[in-house]
Amino acid sequence: MNMKADQPSAAQLAGNTPQAINARVRAALLAQAVEMKQVIFSGILSAAQAAGNAPINIVPRSVGLLKKFIVEISGTANNTDGANAATISDIGLDNLLAAVNGVVFTDLQNNVRLQTAGWHLGRIFKAKHRWGMADALLSGALIEAGVDGNIFGITVAPTGFAHGTAQPFAYTYEIPVSYSDEDLRGSVYLGVVNAVAQLQLNFNQQPFAAAGVDSTTAVWKGAAGNISNVTITVYQVYLDQLPQGKGGPLLPPLDLSTVYELKNTTNQQPFQVGQENSLAYANFRRFLSTSVIYNSNPAADAGRNAGTDVNYFALQSANFTNIFKVDPLEATRLVRVLLYKDLPKGCYYFSHRKKPISTISYGNMQLNINPSVAAAGAYSLIGWEDFATVNALMQAGSLAG
Repeated sequence: MNMKADQPSAAQLAGNTPQAINARVRAALLAQAVEMKQVIFSGILSAAQAAGNAPINIVPRSVGLLKKFIVEISGTANNTDGANAATISDIGLDNLLAAVNGVVFTDLQNNVRLQTAGWHLGRIFKAKHRWGMADALLSGALIEAGVDGNIFGITVAPTGFAHGTAQPFAYTYEIPVSYSDEDLRGSVYLGVVNAVAQLQLNFNQQPFAAAGVDSTTAVWKGAAGNISNVTITVYQVYLDQLPQGKGGPLLPPLDLSTVYELKNTTNQQPFQVGQENSLAYANFRRFLSTSVIYNSNPAADAGRNAGTDVNYFALQSANFTNIFKVDPLEATRLVRVLLYKDLPKGCYYFSHRKKPISTISYGNMQLNINPSVAAAGAYSLIGWEDFATVNALMQAGSLAG
């Protein structure tokens, strides 16, 4: 995967084109500005917040060019089951934040740039950084200090702990606002006094899934339980001491007019075996990736399979041309090339970074899922990653909710 997604051509960077001006200002920022990382929230969560019944609202500092947030979470996982041991689910600690509105970031103009799930944040982070061995850092073995280099306990994922016992856990999320540390598309200049942005976090209401119950959105499975003594620290990462021009700080105009979006939705339309179920891409956007989880039988914890419940995935244009049409094994092979390993069962990732999916009007591009197995209640979870232009968002159709 190429991290330099949708970059301007050499011709665009020549002379005084908007792309060339933006590139020069961005280069000056990266060369001269100072990257700051400061704590903007730290504390112990209330019982309601830890249970996902109340949001954590955080107002970023009104300073500098915002790039991202780092969220450190730690606490105690309590197995309250009367008989069963708890094991880590295959998606694991990525599910600490809720599958619906786990993270919501609203900018100074009330544009919702991020509205997605914890699992989607984890998927994007691993794909961007080509973190193929991420699951090794989520294994229960890491509860022992020093295993696999986890001396400091940055990630602690207890598994196999008996009923009536408790174990510590720890995890860190990276919440991007700009595309990357060097590619500043999506960054937000916060050095204003007439508006505020807001970051909202919502914890998973059901971090434990009982034995035999669908564990797709759970952190642990096989037992009843909850989390307690949850502490959270949020860092704001931004550029400060920006180079100055005649009218104030030099800011890259195209980067600031671009919104980097992470959105997710649940598709619970009735799935029919052998029929295409369409997921439309919203308009006025350039999609960088699509993350999919398909559960063909949520009545049991074996509803996600290693490709045996899907005939094919197809990216289809408005004139019904299939840009790609691949079976689950080919889709997974491409992920293996990217991450050097497979995703959990039922999980798929489609990268469009080399040539982003550009939509002009709502519904002109869609991803079709053709299932071979679709029991009652079959559903899919979808995560979208895209660029949008600020002045086009008011005209754009929303993503499916």
